[in-house]
Amino acid sequence: MQINVFTLFPEVFPAYLEASILKRAAESGLLKVELHNIRDWASDKHKVTDDQPFGGGGGMVMKAEPIFTAVEAVLGAPPSCPVILLTPQGRPFTQKVAQELSANDHLALLCGRYEGVDERVRAHLVTDQISMGDFVLTGGELPALTLIDAVVRLLPGALGDPEGVCKDSHASGLLEYPHYTRPAVFRGWEVPEVLRSGDHARIERWRREQALRRTAERRPDMLETAELTEEEKAFIENLEKKA
Repeated sequence: MQINVFTLFPEVFPAYLEASILKRAAESGLLKVELHNIRDWASDKHKVTDDQPFGGGGGMVMKAEPIFTAVEAVLGAPPSCPVILLTPQGRPFTQKVAQELSANDHLALLCGRYEGVDERVRAHLVTDQISMGDFVLTGGELPALTLIDAVVRLLPGALGDPEGVCKDSHASGLLEYPHYTRPAVFRGWEVPEVLRSGDHARIERWRREQALRRTAERRPDMLETAELTEEEKAFIENLEKKA
């Protein structure tokens, strides 16, 4: 997968991209990230990329011209791949959206700053707008890294455990079950006996029940769309009765 990132602060990205799973994905040829500084396409000698908003008001707005010029110079006109604006006004980013985006061979990410981008960028250049949640950050760089991380780990071969992504929270429609590792007893707190039993069928059943329990306690809204068996629905009803 190739990802082109358009930003005013490309220096934010390398430390995270050059570590752990993303680093290995790049080294194995699964991922190629190219960073583009929008300032390089500003037409004036001072490389200005923002200006005061028409109509007045506080803050500055990212200008349309350098953004259009940068994206079209790299990707063509019209752009040859989806162009995603990271913005609080976008559609919520979920595991389902990450899976959708992972099907692409090429993505472009546009990181907003200040009061946002000139509306003509939204209307005539970007093809998608994505938000990380109902809050506001200083810019789109952290959301872009979040999106890259979530999407790349879904690529076949990106993780050491090929089934790992299927077990993650949200991947199955539920939160993930608890995990334990050595030692078996720490400060008097013991690992559940079932996980040390060697009975794999019993372990899988326990893990599924724990995922159901954790989801019911922390994110009951997820149960409305989760695919559950009649036995699992009865398990949830029993939990609610005991609550």
